[in-house]
Amino acid sequence: MELRERPAAKSLEEAAALIGIAPASIVKTLVVKRADDTYLFALIPGDRAISWPKLRAVVGVNKLQLPDPQRALEATGYERGTIVPIGSTTDWPVFADEAIVGERIAMGAGAHGYSLFVDADELIASYRATVADISQPLTGD
Repeated sequence: MELRERPAAKSLEEAAALIGIAPASIVKTLVVKRADDTYLFALIPGDRAISWPKLRAVVGVNKLQLPDPQRALEATGYERGTIVPIGSTTDWPVFADEAIVGERIAMGAGAHGYSLFVDADELIASYRATVADISQPLTGD
């Protein structure tokens, strides 16, 4: 694991350029709310979007949503754009997109202006993450 400081970025693509990696190598950690007000983390490659139907099927629920920024902060202890399972205030289940398996990835580091580089397989093993196809290509770009 390596923590690297970087200038503030206005987008995932800008962050990738600043640290010299492809957008796909930045993994977005999305905190997702279930209907029962519990949460989970979804790890999605930066060049893809979450697939709600696929994630609902893997989780086994009919409804999932992204919470508003304040609820995300309360659920994890992190602001949006800095969320990472590591050090979260609650140990929510982790669901990782299969595309990150075997990769060295960069992700949020709990504070703006930092990137955390980790071996995805070690992260998956450490959190006993469920690995599945939970993403789709970005649309509207």
